[in-house]
Amino acid sequence: MRPLILLACTALSAIASEDYKLVWSDEFDKAGPPDPAKWGFEKGMLRNNEKQFYTDRIRNARVEDGKLVIEAHKEVMEGGSFTSASLNSRGHGEWTCGRFEVKAKIPAARGTWPAIWMLPTDIGKVAWPKCGEIDIMEHVGYDPDIIHGTLHTEAYNHIKHTQRGEKINVPTATTEFHIYSAEWTPERIIISIDGKAYGTFEKKQSDTVDQWPFDKPFYLILNLAIGGDWGGQKGIDDAAFPQRMEVDYVRVYQQQKK
Repeated sequence: MRPLILLACTALSAIASEDYKLVWSDEFDKAGPPDPAKWGFEKGMLRNNEKQFYTDRIRNARVEDGKLVIEAHKEVMEGGSFTSASLNSRGHGEWTCGRFEVKAKIPAARGTWPAIWMLPTDIGKVAWPKCGEIDIMEHVGYDPDIIHGTLHTEAYNHIKHTQRGEKINVPTATTEFHIYSAEWTPERIIISIDGKAYGTFEKKQSDTVDQWPFDKPFYLILNLAIGGDWGGQKGIDDAAFPQRMEVDYVRVYQQQKK
């Protein structure tokens, strides 16, 4: 197993590509199951009243034709009415600050809820939302042209309806691959699509951990949920399945000390 990548951030006064070096990636160039040295699986029915049972089956997550495929099927399993997959880099890649890029194409069906996001390694000790959450990309199938980028903290979260988030209209969100990215520094987190920033979240001098818990290691999550509190608000088009989220690559860059 490859060593855990756990790197600390340093102050960054400006976003500049030349300051960054690739420190972790998956190009998905080997067909079969996702690389176990880079990805683990969540299993079961986990959150948000979603309707899928997450598995580690190749039917639900596999590498084919140079891409990671996360595929949801209409089938009953362990109390779920769908199956899908949720991959994460916990224990294989964890970072404090950096630039995170995921090139992906997302499904279009009503009821789908794909996401590219990050959680902290201390979530087992510090409960959500106090632990923090970085949503690089979320999409709900009933609103096909809209991409969301959001931060959740103790002070700012969707339970309180205070979450810090932005959205952008992307007419080709479900028909073309796009690069979803986050630039995370000690002072701010910038959410972008195809290099265009649409959400900038600044840390204030007065912020405590309740407002800004983003000073510790986080890991990446790629998942395709079905239904749930948000994705299922306008129902699920059962006849549209199977549905898939395809990922061309995942790349993590960090600023290098000079």
